[in-house]
Amino acid sequence: MKENNKCCVETKSNKGNGLLSGILYGLLPHSFCLAFAFFSVIGAITATAFLKNVLLIPNIFLYLVIISLILATVSIYFYLQKTDCLCKSGIKSKWKYISTIYTSTIIINLVFFYGVIPMLANINSKTQLSQKGLSEVSLKVNIPCTGHSFLIIQELRKCAGVDDVTFNVPNVFDVTYNKNNTSPQKIAAAEIFKTYPVTIQ
Repeated sequence: MKENNKCCVETKSNKGNGLLSGILYGLLPHSFCLAFAFFSVIGAITATAFLKNVLLIPNIFLYLVIISLILATVSIYFYLQKTDCLCKSGIKSKWKYISTIYTSTIIINLVFFYGVIPMLANINSKTQLSQKGLSEVSLKVNIPCTGHSFLIIQELRKCAGVDDVTFNVPNVFDVTYNKNNTSPQKIAAAEIFKTYPVTIQ
């Protein structure tokens, strides 16, 4: 890292570009779950099958968050280098730009993990418990993050007798089922729970 009197003569922060970059890096970790939800809706079986294999990687979202932060850091590095601010005084003068990228990246991740993803996961919830023969059970599933909720919901809805599934942050799934056709124990025996252990509450 260089340090001289000419370092970072231009002090314009480019805060707007920093915000846009932070939003893009924040969206990156959620690209797979959003694509999974999209292809599930349109019935693209091949694409959904591929994305399912990705979502079966337990810590995939943690890896993607780390990658997004690394990419943000690389972006900052090249920005500082391009603006001739790759020095202590340059970093200090560009602190608004740098903090905007990191802050917006983290905020976007939090908004998606605890807001957008749960909302999208429950968008097709339709349960009417008043219907004859329906019961409800809560399943606590050991998923690493809310992004896996799409996969769990899809797999639960494949179970015979399951009428509907509702996701509750951080890892509880309320399953409405026909008690004449299945039971909590049968539902909890679904193949997906060999990867993500489940507890009947």
